[in-house]
Amino acid sequence: MLSSSRLIAFVRVTDYQRARDFYGDVLGLEFVSQDEYALVLKSGANMIRIVKTGPFTPERSTVLGWEVSGIERAAAELQARGVSFEKYPWVNDPTGVGIWTAPGGDKVAWFKDPDGNVLSISQHHE
Repeated sequence: MLSSSRLIAFVRVTDYQRARDFYGDVLGLEFVSQDEYALVLKSGANMIRIVKTGPFTPERSTVLGWEVSGIERAAAELQARGVSFEKYPWVNDPTGVGIWTAPGGDKVAWFKDPDGNVLSISQHHE
């Protein structure tokens, strides 16, 4: 039933302007609207509703992720825009970026938004 529907993601933040700067300017998502209920951006055909809350503890796992076709190139572009990738001790990445290669060949790199929400880019084998 929902497999052909577009996805709407929700993310909590503490500051709309800081979130708009990061998600819009740094990550390049398309601004849609902002009101007292949410900052709304688009990533491809999908909507992200960024909701301002009071202080919160971010999830320790990934809350949003983007599939990319060339993870090394995407990581370099994000780094050029100021994104710092997480350096987890179990990730053995000879480039030093922080790209993890799964046993099946998929690759993932994690980074955080200004509120500490864990985000990722990934490249998947088919």
